[in-house]
Amino acid sequence: MAVAYTTRQLIIDSYYLSGIVGRNYEFTTGDEINDGLDRLNDFLQIKGAETKFIQYYTKFEDNFVIGQEVYFIPNLVEIDTFTFFLTNPYQTSTTTVRFQMENLSREEYFAYPRAEGVKSLPYTWHMERCLGGCNIYVYFLPVQPYLFQITGKFALLNTGLNQDLSQLFDGWYLTYLKYGLAIWLCEWRSVTPPLSVVKTFEQMEQSLSTLSPFDFTLRKLEYFATGGGLNWGDITYGKGWRKPS
Repeated sequence: MAVAYTTRQLIIDSYYLSGIVGRNYEFTTGDEINDGLDRLNDFLQIKGAETKFIQYYTKFEDNFVIGQEVYFIPNLVEIDTFTFFLTNPYQTSTTTVRFQMENLSREEYFAYPRAEGVKSLPYTWHMERCLGGCNIYVYFLPVQPYLFQITGKFALLNTGLNQDLSQLFDGWYLTYLKYGLAIWLCEWRSVTPPLSVVKTFEQMEQSLSTLSPFDFTLRKLEYFATGGGLNWGDITYGKGWRKPS
């Protein structure tokens, strides 16, 4: 069984690492612990906004609402994949197919010409950051309550003093938090952080920024193609399916 590593212990270790509190000669006071908790949560919020320092991807599932365009997803900060699932209406047995959705820029989604109010398969989406998470816009408006699945990064949440951080983060990420908090505590106290701590932290940040890169592979979905794949008839009349010949 893994040994618990609480927020309180991380704060104490960060104080020792910063040099503000001597490991063999001083004890961390209650006020210092409270300051450390505030600074740690500040650190988590800032690093959570810089998505390259969030190393874990999470899957989120829910159902579309018929005719609804906007969906609020709490704490979501970055989407890597967005898909929905469709059951084949032409077979007696249940057959489910996963469909990829296309990400549109703000201009493409809100400014390009399109027919409004069309209910069909929701093939395109656009994400807008907002207070507490993200609003996701989908088009076409869902004609059925399709199950959708998002794989992405979610904000790092505040922690409490007695929370077991080993249940939330791997050991290497806890070390990163420890070094980062040590530097923030020094800045809070207007103390120059140890140079070795700063260098180690910078090296860790450089490694973390490339550990879970975003997938920038370009893929093009053809809606009006005349050959293979989906076309306007499939979307409007076939609802994503073609009857077997």
